Amino acid sequence: MIHFRHRLLALRDAELALRAELAQSGEPAGGYSPRLRQLHEANARELELIIDDEGWPTPDVADVDGSEAAWLVAMHAVSRPTFMRRCLGLLQAAARRGDVPARHAAMLEDRIRALEGRPQRFGTQLCWQDGVLTPLPIDEPDTVDQRRAASGLAPLAETVATARAAAQSDGAPPTEEWEASSAILDALAKEVGWR
Repeated sequence: MIHFRHRLLALRDAELALRAELAQSGEPAGGYSPRLRQLHEANARELELIIDDEGWPTPDVADVDGSEAAWLVAMHAVSRPTFMRRCLGLLQAAARRGDVPARHAAMLEDRIRALEGRPQRFGTQLCWQDGVLTPLPIDEPDTVDQRRAASGLAPLAETVATARAAAQSDGAPPTEEWEASSAILDALAKEVGWR
């Protein structure tokens, strides 16, 4: 357990350090820094090696923080569609067994569907529309809170209100930065084969 838990935590810490460095450098919040993309790709390769050797890092074998770090690496592997889909299958199987929180699989599924340009199922992916933080389109929105509850997620309205309050207190990026970031991610999704 110990050896790859520390590897996973090192991946998480490297991303946190780079994000802090980029924020201090005055780099705009929108966009996708080439350095951040490079780090995400390196972290994905490292997680892939762990998965190949050990399977999905569940809390039983990587502790709770190591398993959470693995999920974050998978969430950020946006330039690796095949790998993200593999992670989703592993997370869904682990969630069905009760080995990982079902919310991890739900959030990764929504991230993948958003990258593919499809409506999400759980409403976990948000964007700025007309200056308001709003969920991306949701498939079968009338039953989204039932799916969220089954995955251990709070009701959608509560989550959106919390995200809006956090964005306001953190000083959300200007709309033009968000639009630039969205355009960059759309171009990335096409470049790497999500769409």
